[in-house]
Amino acid sequence: MRGLGPVAALTSLSLIAGCGALSSEGPDGEQVITVGTMSAPSTLDPAKAWDSSWELYRNVFQTLLSLPSGATEPEPDAAESCTFDGKSSTVLTCRLRSDLQFSDGHELDAAAVKYSFDRMRTLEAKGVVKGGPMGLLGSLDKVETEGERTVVFRLKKPDATFPLVLSTPAMSIVDPREYPADKLREGSGLTGSGPYALQAYVPGEKAELVKNDHYKGAADVKNDAVTIRYFKKSSAMVDALRSKQIDVTFRGLDAGDVIAAQGKSNADSEVELVEGAGTEIRYLVFNTEDPWARKLPVRRAVAQLIDRPAIAHKIYKDTVDPLYSMVPRGLTGHATGFFDDYGDPSADKARKILTDAGITRPVPLTLWYTTDRYGSSTAVEFAEIKRQLEASGLFDITLKGRPWTEFQEGYSKGEYPVFGRGWFPDFPDADNFIAPFVGPKNVLNTPYVAKEITDEILPRERREADRGAVIDDFERAQKLLVDDVRLLPLWQGKQYIMASEEIAGGERALDPSAIMMMWELQRKTSW
Repeated sequence: MRGLGPVAALTSLSLIAGCGALSSEGPDGEQVITVGTMSAPSTLDPAKAWDSSWELYRNVFQTLLSLPSGATEPEPDAAESCTFDGKSSTVLTCRLRSDLQFSDGHELDAAAVKYSFDRMRTLEAKGVVKGGPMGLLGSLDKVETEGERTVVFRLKKPDATFPLVLSTPAMSIVDPREYPADKLREGSGLTGSGPYALQAYVPGEKAELVKNDHYKGAADVKNDAVTIRYFKKSSAMVDALRSKQIDVTFRGLDAGDVIAAQGKSNADSEVELVEGAGTEIRYLVFNTEDPWARKLPVRRAVAQLIDRPAIAHKIYKDTVDPLYSMVPRGLTGHATGFFDDYGDPSADKARKILTDAGITRPVPLTLWYTTDRYGSSTAVEFAEIKRQLEASGLFDITLKGRPWTEFQEGYSKGEYPVFGRGWFPDFPDADNFIAPFVGPKNVLNTPYVAKEITDEILPRERREADRGAVIDDFERAQKLLVDDVRLLPLWQGKQYIMASEEIAGGERALDPSAIMMMWELQRKTSW
């Protein structure tokens, strides 16, 4: 495998009290841990999802490679090895572990792996899936098998990031007997070969996972069962933790809840707060089909007015950091282009941008956000953005919000002039903060022609296994994104887990893409 650049490691802030023996078993003798999150899956079929449904997939499906805790180089999971042939990074050969099985006992062989990839491409080509994870497979030409245990990926062009792509939950291996080749799987069932099997699922409420006895892979499973409960509000999730209805909370924690936990003294606290250096980002997207958002001076004026430090401090209580590029701090190639070009917020500079373009009246813009995807602070954040833009006297802002499923459908149809999105990386490389957002087909379903990036920069940097050698390419790509202002980064998040004092392993439970690896959690027997 090829080495990749470093990413900030996880650290933990322990706010723990008490001592003594703690229970380690559920009513059936199983070690059951209940995790609360605000990221309910949008679908149970991995061929469709390019979102935080991956949080569930990571635990119930298996991929050929996976990213272990604290690492940025994939290690074998369903595979026992994956290697590029020669130096061209165009042919990757993976050898499977022996005697692999799905949770239902069916054989997992090379044919099943090929089927999973071919199915994904077929569903996208037939229009069954739109905006799905096929966007990650742009460099893939075809998948071949050699016998029952060897899979060969032939690429159209060199791509040193392809092993990282294989480690994402988008590349989950599915059982050909359970997942139709020409349509999505229906119902609430799920069949994988990962550390857990899905025992029961109630959409929007909970997923019950039990240890998969057929699993053979890299994960060392430290508990017997996990129940994931899905919440709508951070406060309800934290209340459930403190009342011991759940053991762990993750994703969607409001800044106020984090600050409250940080402020507890060791003697008063019954929870542990684990802080991870994150690469999650938030940003605005401008739809250039809109008569106002299509105007570059309008987009530049918005960029000139946005006060990121105010958002980070007032709304998120400094639990996030201002971000001035689509590539977050901590990744090789990070830059600060928006600060370099615009500096501090300035109404006078924004007014000049607009008047020089002949725009003298307040610009009407509608900003859309999702009401239930990224936490309840999102609505307050957008109210602050409205306040900032209107305080200049240059904009007349209307705010609108929708639940995630409806919101996603709306931006896919091009209904929103400006909308907010979050990005949890597929893998920890600057490429993954640039490539998904450009080109005629991208993750946002808003075509973005950027030929220098798609035709020159991305192909060139993907030929280079040494990621430190492509810093100039990434900085150039970010400069082009700043010039276009089609995407406007706002802030970079940190990752927080709150856990009962009875739970260990929180500091190891986040992979480099901030997806929870449930198998790292366990109950303490004594301390």
